[in-house]
Amino acid sequence: MTAFSFVYSLHILAALVWVGGMFFAWMVLRPAAMKALEGPARLKLWVEVFQGFFRWVWVAVVLLPISGVGMIHLQYAGFETAPRYVQVMMGLYVVMTALFIRIQALLLPGLRTAVTAQDWPTGAAVLGKIRKLVGINLIVGLVLVAIAAARPMF
Repeated sequence: MTAFSFVYSLHILAALVWVGGMFFAWMVLRPAAMKALEGPARLKLWVEVFQGFFRWVWVAVVLLPISGVGMIHLQYAGFETAPRYVQVMMGLYVVMTALFIRIQALLLPGLRTAVTAQDWPTGAAVLGKIRKLVGINLIVGLVLVAIAAARPMF
């Protein structure tokens, strides 16, 4: 396996964990939790889900730029010669990371506090905000993946 193949594999796996995890949470877990669980149990579930999933997202947040820069240097010998779509991907990564940090640092503590205090209306409101940001981040992530797959030359 070449150095590029190894770095590329790490990059793809990190993106798969992050975007695939959001897709699963949004499209499968959320609807199932809505059907199967009452409000308090659903909020407790999401606190646990976020705690576990966000550990993996942090791994992706660290690996993606490291592996991305590695690929740029191995394939293009620097940023100056990298195609524009690579720069777009880097910008979208920054957007996704900012949204993730907003959820992790600003909203998740409020959800935990509400669940601990058994303040279910507040918890539901915070979860709704998190859901919207995850939905936006999922869309950005899917666009990013589509750009990576298409490699448009613009």
